[in-house]
Amino acid sequence: MKTYFAATALLLSLVAPWTGDAMAADRPMEHRTYVATVGQDGVQRIEMVGGGYYYDPDHIVVKVDVPVEITIHKEKGFVPHDIAMDAPEAGMEFKVDLETSPTVIRFTPTKTGTFPFACTKKLLFLKSHKDHGMKGVVEVVP
Repeated sequence: MKTYFAATALLLSLVAPWTGDAMAADRPMEHRTYVATVGQDGVQRIEMVGGGYYYDPDHIVVKVDVPVEITIHKEKGFVPHDIAMDAPEAGMEFKVDLETSPTVIRFTPTKTGTFPFACTKKLLFLKSHKDHGMKGVVEVVP
């Protein structure tokens, strides 16, 4: 019986750092909106960071039919994260694992509207990262 309780305590101590509550202190308290501007080369550029069950910014506003480059990296830590968007009807479909070194995501939005993105990771029986709040939207405007 003591072995069972010791094993359970050990398991909980290993899993606790991977839960949302352990990382909640890292999450920005407010949602942050970023309105992209078109550079001289005709590309809208956004820099993002993901980790601790958040994206910053988590609301991106871009113009329709103008190329977009999102440069994203993961904050330091062991918890794996990604960013995924499934809106092929609007020219935005990607799934990228986040690394501490920057990754560039390129697309050209072809339809106005608001389109969600989220982290698709989930640890065993725990809530998904999306359910912990790791999600956001790209708002495409005329």
